[in-house]
Amino acid sequence: MLTSRQELAAFRADCKAALSAQKIRILVCAGTGCVAGGSLDVYQRLIDLCNENKLSVSVELEEHVDHDSIGIKKSGCHGFCEMGPLVKIEPMGWLYLKVKTGDCEEIVEKTVMHGEPVERLFYTQSGRTYEKQFDIPFYERQTRVVLGQCGQIDADSIREYIAEGGYTALEKALFDMTGEQICSDIEESGLRGRGGGGYPTGRKWGQVRRQKEEVRYIVCNGDEGDPGAFMDRSIMEGNPHRMLEGMIIAGVATGAHDGYIYVRAEYPLAVKRLKNAIEQAEACGILGENILGTGFAFRMHINQGAGAFVCGEGSALTASIEGDRGMPRVKPPRTVEAGLFGKPTVLNNVETFANVPLIIENGVRWYRSIGTETSPGTKAFAITGNVKNTGLVEIPMGATLREIIFDIGGGIKNDEEFKAVQIGGPSGGCLTFGKDQLDFTLDFDSLKKVGAMIGSGGLVVMDEHTCMVEVARFFMNFTQNESCGKCVPCREGTKRMREVLEKIVAGNGTMEDVELLEEIAETVSKTALCGLGKTAANPVLSTLKYFRDEYMAHVIDKRCPAGVCSALRTFKIDETKCRGCSLCSKKCPVGAISGELKSPFKIDASNCIKCGACQASCNFGAVICE
Repeated sequence: MLTSRQELAAFRADCKAALSAQKIRILVCAGTGCVAGGSLDVYQRLIDLCNENKLSVSVELEEHVDHDSIGIKKSGCHGFCEMGPLVKIEPMGWLYLKVKTGDCEEIVEKTVMHGEPVERLFYTQSGRTYEKQFDIPFYERQTRVVLGQCGQIDADSIREYIAEGGYTALEKALFDMTGEQICSDIEESGLRGRGGGGYPTGRKWGQVRRQKEEVRYIVCNGDEGDPGAFMDRSIMEGNPHRMLEGMIIAGVATGAHDGYIYVRAEYPLAVKRLKNAIEQAEACGILGENILGTGFAFRMHINQGAGAFVCGEGSALTASIEGDRGMPRVKPPRTVEAGLFGKPTVLNNVETFANVPLIIENGVRWYRSIGTETSPGTKAFAITGNVKNTGLVEIPMGATLREIIFDIGGGIKNDEEFKAVQIGGPSGGCLTFGKDQLDFTLDFDSLKKVGAMIGSGGLVVMDEHTCMVEVARFFMNFTQNESCGKCVPCREGTKRMREVLEKIVAGNGTMEDVELLEEIAETVSKTALCGLGKTAANPVLSTLKYFRDEYMAHVIDKRCPAGVCSALRTFKIDETKCRGCSLCSKKCPVGAISGELKSPFKIDASNCIKCGACQASCNFGAVICE
């Protein structure tokens, strides 16, 4: 138990000494993606092999550690999910990709025992081999600030976090700053909420601080319900102490003494590591009563959500913590005035709180040197879809789509043409950019001008074979299922929009349906109760704006340009390519294909159910979808 600033300094020195005593550190990615790929088996195999070779192994950072010991640690997500499981070797900075248990003997023999690299496990691109992690283009072009320690430290160790400078910002906030100064610095930094709305964080904290009610709360939104988004999860799994530090600093700034973390139950690893981090912080005297002997108390609580998307909205989230059904309420009063249990509440998401220690430690000027004037700092994005390198990236606000998709993401899979990017989850928009428009910048204000929003940071890349009408239908189906049903515009409007979109992709749409769809979308946007309802129609409105020609093709020509909507597909056999092998006929489930061996086969369009089995089975590209 640390009871003073001096004791924290001494403890940090001990942790640094223990960390530097390790000859080699092996950081096995234990983020959810790599765990699914078998990284924990790799972790255990490395430990077993080192023990078999009578090597001194350290899996936890302890005060007394043998010099030249081998540290084998479970880290958080490295971000390069496409290449997992990942293993990093320090201090060399080597990164091994797609590591299997069968690779462990060579790693121990070459790297651990002789300090030599296993070159076949390095990343290779265009004939060049990259040994060090941050030389790889995927990492080199990022600015990893919030994610800087994810994958670089033991995710379960407060000792390693403190050794690397953790809780320095809290120390400064407790001993060198007033609550008013902290709020002022956060506001001057320009930090805006990373959960999607982009509201100035310091202004929100100041509003809570000025409330007459003495009981205040700090709430962290770790629900992250957007499909394809996993930024907050990676921070909670990979560096939970940084988020906790930001929440405690918020408590110091606003005079709050209780923090609540609302995290979805579908994130069991994040919940486990958060609980472990809280226990460690309490044992060290960094959480609880009389923190570091200052008399300031702060207690942390975890609430697990049941997966309701609407609980990403502030008032629905606080209602869920209170034990009620998660449903938004009419505002005012706002959350800063009457939030959790009716008390003034600071509500920010995981990434926002994780920025706070960095600002307090490094200063306002440092933070504002990154990003744009109105959107300082960085933003983490989860890149998925038709892009070569999927994973988690962090870029300065104001970076361009070209930098994210082509420089970091490696471009479109199979070198297809870029078509669109869907940003901000179901509440965001589908934007299209030609090659000459890929220099569009991603920041709060630029996206707002084109009818989109950053949201939590999901970024789904689409190629030329994507049907944008089907994309709108998919997101509307998701939003309609997740509507809490409290207000009529969202409850009924999303249902009607989904029905119209289903009619269009089924080939039964009319021009009147397109007009009705647009009218409903605009009505829902203007009249829904909460922010989620107001943005529910964004995928519809944005696809109608940027891809109206695809809607016209579905409605007028009864054709899906991308060949995705099965009801609008027509399959034909190119006689010049058909070898008469009969494989397509054998795979057809309804016998719609006929012909003789070694002669071109034909498809009976009247019997074809448009399942695509024939095209999938043809080895000669003779089956064409129109």
